[in-house]
Amino acid sequence: MRATAKLVPGTLQSDVLVRDRFRLLTDEPESVGGDDTAQTPHELLAAALAACISTTIGMYARTKEWELGEVRVDVEYDKNATPRHFRVDVHLDGDYDADQIARLEAVAAACPVRRSLEAGFAIEEHVHASVLV
Repeated sequence: MRATAKLVPGTLQSDVLVRDRFRLLTDEPESVGGDDTAQTPHELLAAALAACISTTIGMYARTKEWELGEVRVDVEYDKNATPRHFRVDVHLDGDYDADQIARLEAVAAACPVRRSLEAGFAIEEHVHASVLV
């Protein structure tokens, strides 16, 4: 999986290409020098977690042939806390018994993005720059 970000000259916006197919834009708020034209990278992190949980619930319910009502996942992310802190609220609209709710809760906790965040990361960084002679 690959994502490539190119800084838009003269701004704090990044033009991001994911899987050589999907584009998105990030920016920073005006309070830190951005133009506030798009979500921040930190906001994308919270969005990734929210989307992963809702998708994982949907995939599981599909395999069980359960009729889902509206599924909404709210993620509050405190990027200033140490360690970083996520609060996740899963809202399920519909008729579920206690066993289904317990299973959907376990499925939500097992989404791949959450597991990645909990496991931590190893980051290997290489800076490539032209050298002036």
